Amino acid sequence: MSTGCPYPFQRPSALEQPSELRTLRERPVVPVTLPSGDPAFLITRYEDLRAVLSDERVSRDLTRPGAARMTKDNVMFQDPHISPDPPEHTRMRRLITKAFTPKRVEGLRPRTEEVVGELLDAMEAGPRPADLNEALAFPLTIRMTCELLGVPVEDQDRFRGWTDAFLSVSRFTAEEVGRARGELIAYIQRLVAAKRAEPGDDLISAMVAVRDEDASGLSEYELCYWSMLLLIAGYETTAGQLGSSLVMLLSRPDDLARLRAEPELVPSAVEELLRLQVMGSSLSMLRYVKEDIEVGGVLIPAGSSIIPSIESANVDESVFPDPETFDITRQDNRHVTFSTGLHYCAGAALARMELRVAMGEIVRRFPDLRLAKPAEELPRNEGALIQNFLEVPVVW
Repeated sequence: MSTGCPYPFQRPSALEQPSELRTLRERPVVPVTLPSGDPAFLITRYEDLRAVLSDERVSRDLTRPGAARMTKDNVMFQDPHISPDPPEHTRMRRLITKAFTPKRVEGLRPRTEEVVGELLDAMEAGPRPADLNEALAFPLTIRMTCELLGVPVEDQDRFRGWTDAFLSVSRFTAEEVGRARGELIAYIQRLVAAKRAEPGDDLISAMVAVRDEDASGLSEYELCYWSMLLLIAGYETTAGQLGSSLVMLLSRPDDLARLRAEPELVPSAVEELLRLQVMGSSLSMLRYVKEDIEVGGVLIPAGSSIIPSIESANVDESVFPDPETFDITRQDNRHVTFSTGLHYCAGAALARMELRVAMGEIVRRFPDLRLAKPAEELPRNEGALIQNFLEVPVVW
């Protein structure tokens, strides 16, 4: 493969999409070079993305010989003992689906509303400016994720350091990432054992029960590994999305005013913010091609690595009218921020619920809320998969 352009792309400013996205879909397949120096093909179009993510010839197993690495150290999300493909992945999805039910998520709404209220009470009574990341986004999502999984309150603060290292692209060394990963897995193993001895009304207890009752059940190691990924995915991504969404919304006073006047638009506003505020790149979507495949008339040979580009698919002109326009009233918003097919995010319903509750309440309670600094001056979390804003300072 010829050397491609560096990927991930850089944003020209805090709230702008990478300029490459405007013309990217002129070619269905674009060669890129990853931070590791390895080559890959970027899949740029919406329908092609959906197709490759449903193609059995495309694998998530990046431990295969010749598979591109995200980073030089190649430690992130790699585990030779875990198969991320069917049939093993299908077993895990079935287990999560049994335990991670819509009823369980909806049952968390009153508690989510309570936690949001507590956090906003504390913010209102505290110093100004306040940082929405520290006042709302991170404490909300870590508390709700840990409560869902059954993590004791006294242990919740430990997870932020572990997940920061785990999701690093270049911020931490391989040794630091490996140590954090080892500590987190060891903690989850102890937690699973505790839940088996004394089950509670939580997701890990439910997963343990389903696993132990399932004749084709997963190994203990698999159960612990996927519990760890649920914790990371449920916390870090939603927290980053909430903070980034609020920055974008607070930078658009007309949309903010309309949302205050028409709170029924909160669900569609959340979906539009999900569509346009994909934090960082689609680097975590990296896949390996087991057999030759054709994408948009382009042959991708076996042994290649591909990245289905969510940020490109979400602004595909053939699917989204006027795709670069932020429209909180947009209907039929079929974005792929939560992926699609077999790998659709299991926590999507929880993330949506948390985002809607938090955004609706902060808009209602703080009519004069505004950024304390221009969005262009707010640094992003560079060198990580989740490139959220490091701080969201606000006054009111």
